[in-house]
Amino acid sequence: MCNLPRILVSFLFALFLLGTRSKAQEDHNHRAPEKLGTVTFSISCTAEVQQPFERAVALLHSFAYADAEKAFRDVAERDSKCAMAHWGMAMTYFHQLWEPPLAPSAIANGQREMGVAQGLGATTERERKFIGALSVIYQDAGTVGYRARATKYQHAMKDLAQNNRTDVETQAFYALALLANASPTDKTHAHQKESADLLEPLFRAHPQHPGIPHYLIHAYDNAELARRGVPAARAYALIAPSTPHALHMPSHIFTRLGLWDDAIGSNAAARHAAHQQGDIGEELHAMDYLVYAYLQSGRDSEAAQMVQQLSAMPDLRTEDFKVAYASTAMPVRYAMERGEWAEAALIVPREGSPPQVAAIAVWARGLGLARTGHALEARREAARLQQVESQLGTARSEYWSAQVGILVREVLAWTAQADGKSQEAVTLMREAADREDAMEKLPVTPGPILPAREQLGDLLLEQHQPDQAHKEFAAALADAPGRRRALQGAAHATELSSTK
Repeated sequence: MCNLPRILVSFLFALFLLGTRSKAQEDHNHRAPEKLGTVTFSISCTAEVQQPFERAVALLHSFAYADAEKAFRDVAERDSKCAMAHWGMAMTYFHQLWEPPLAPSAIANGQREMGVAQGLGATTERERKFIGALSVIYQDAGTVGYRARATKYQHAMKDLAQNNRTDVETQAFYALALLANASPTDKTHAHQKESADLLEPLFRAHPQHPGIPHYLIHAYDNAELARRGVPAARAYALIAPSTPHALHMPSHIFTRLGLWDDAIGSNAAARHAAHQQGDIGEELHAMDYLVYAYLQSGRDSEAAQMVQQLSAMPDLRTEDFKVAYASTAMPVRYAMERGEWAEAALIVPREGSPPQVAAIAVWARGLGLARTGHALEARREAARLQQVESQLGTARSEYWSAQVGILVREVLAWTAQADGKSQEAVTLMREAADREDAMEKLPVTPGPILPAREQLGDLLLEQHQPDQAHKEFAAALADAPGRRRALQGAAHATELSSTK
């Protein structure tokens, strides 16, 4: 690939920056180095906090939430009347594109900071609008659902952006609000396209702003738009290499396009930076993407090293969704991408994991049992998944309930195949594939661990239908180019068809 040397240089540059930080700096709360991009966000606070405030906003744009919170707190300590410093602290608790976007434990902190911000007041209309928009996320949090509050926030940010069309920060934060409220079932990607239309001109005009390429990558993180995201992906790691998330984010586009060497370079740099800065969640997130890319590249031994290194990481906080998801997904990926079904049948959920994460381990076990001929035991795992699906539905977690429903159908499909019920198996798996195709993934994952459409191809191969299997593998590859199992399945189907 002609662009590979450039991206490798950027990641080596990032590692150089990380390696040359002074020990004193590393020992003092792992403070982020200074290459964070360029942000201009004028505020009415004292002149001495203007630059520290902009640094904090730069960290916020790269989702370096813990460091951003410390930076905004420092601004508030240096200027006790700076309302926007408290707005900034409240923004660091609002993780719009992560799961969950607003943790229950963060609500009280955010409400406190918003109360201070509103009590101090702001001297400009723009600042009042920023504070007023964010206040709707925190007010009535105990009685009004998050989605309704997030929609009100988006509308407030739209009003702010329309009244400040030349202000980069209002446009960038409105674009982020659009992405946060994009429906995973909207395959037209209306919000993503609207966000990108706002951001692309800003990207040309402000090429060193960290948030613009970051949000463009998220806007383009889907099969339809991924190729449009390559310029932002190539740029972001160079703009803000001091933040692990900026080093990782390009891999969202590389993974979508099957650019496995680039994805590996991106996440190796991100993993190193996160480890140096003590960010376990970001380190595990990068490791999960690394395992995925290694397996797609046929570098199974390096994927195995990641899984072994995971097992040596003690006391993981599985109540943290990001930690729980990555630490659960890695060993599941390693077993299932290699077709080691007996190994998959031994997987169990991590204690304390959220139900939608535990479901991944239950699914792996069920699939492993079904594909090793243990249909009765596999049905029990499917029943456990159905209970999780119902639990999530009762909790009004529609996205995750739907995702677990797909996993249920996959386990039941392979169970039917084990029982010799070929048509039932195909019907169930096709339903799973259609449902999965109708929904977008969330940013926490590079994609379904084994895409249902790909599994349908596997199933049809087992039923000696190579022509139909090839059709399904081709459809799977159109959505996820370069997946190793789908490529191998398509090649095998072609070989079988030629000998008929």
